[in-house]
Amino acid sequence: MGKITKFGDDGEEVTMKETPTSHQPETQDDVSMADAGEEGEEGQEEYEEEESTKVRLLPGSTPTAASFEFLEENHTLGNALRYVIMKNPDVEFCAYAIPHPSEAKMNVRIQTYEGTTAVEALRKGLRDIQELCDVVSDKFLEARKDFTEKKAAASA
Repeated sequence: MGKITKFGDDGEEVTMKETPTSHQPETQDDVSMADAGEEGEEGQEEYEEEESTKVRLLPGSTPTAASFEFLEENHTLGNALRYVIMKNPDVEFCAYAIPHPSEAKMNVRIQTYEGTTAVEALRKGLRDIQELCDVVSDKFLEARKDFTEKKAAASA
């Protein structure tokens, strides 16, 4: 199979692996969460850095209403994240969507009340999910240990 190529804006040949993962045109509004709130020059170096992140802020976002694109995620994280973020009293709205089943992407939309930002709400939601997973893991390991001890005691 031959190499699939595409020509970039400057006429330079690039492989399909180097092209953006989204069909949306790249604009200056496309920033990763790490860059949210910071302005920088767009260039090949910034694009390569953005490609390594799993979350990016989509264009058209404001501080209190933002859409995020998660790469390589699905309904498992989407529904849990939506549920946890909606528990935050500073959040007015949160929803997620899988744009197309053949693309490994998930979009999350968050709208907050004044006083907090969508990026802060997302970070809090991700931290809350991590803490919840830690609790579940600890409880599971404790129950497994108790089970194996009881099983060993019963067979002895």
